[in-house]
Amino acid sequence: MEKSELRIDLLGTSLPIAADEDPAYLESLLSRYRIVIENTRKNTGLTDPLKIALLTGFLLCDEIEKIKRQDASGEREGREVEKLTLDLIARIDDFTTTLERDAEPC
Repeated sequence: MEKSELRIDLLGTSLPIAADEDPAYLESLLSRYRIVIENTRKNTGLTDPLKIALLTGFLLCDEIEKIKRQDASGEREGREVEKLTLDLIARIDDFTTTLERDAEPC
């Protein structure tokens, strides 16, 4: 994939970047980051750009970790459901085998 270029203008700083991502995706990330920065600014009352950027980064890392934990928990639950389902199928199979054996004439 060809490198996409994006200019990030935030908190009084301008930074050009190049990435192997779709330009629309990069723009959507930048838009999301702007929203999170503005929420951080409103919720904390901070005005120092460096502090806002640091706290915003920290909050985004927290969000990522919480999502990872949810995903890991979901995978664990999925494996548990699979195990229970397979156990139930084995029990049904045993039961039907017993019924068939008991139904056979002697």
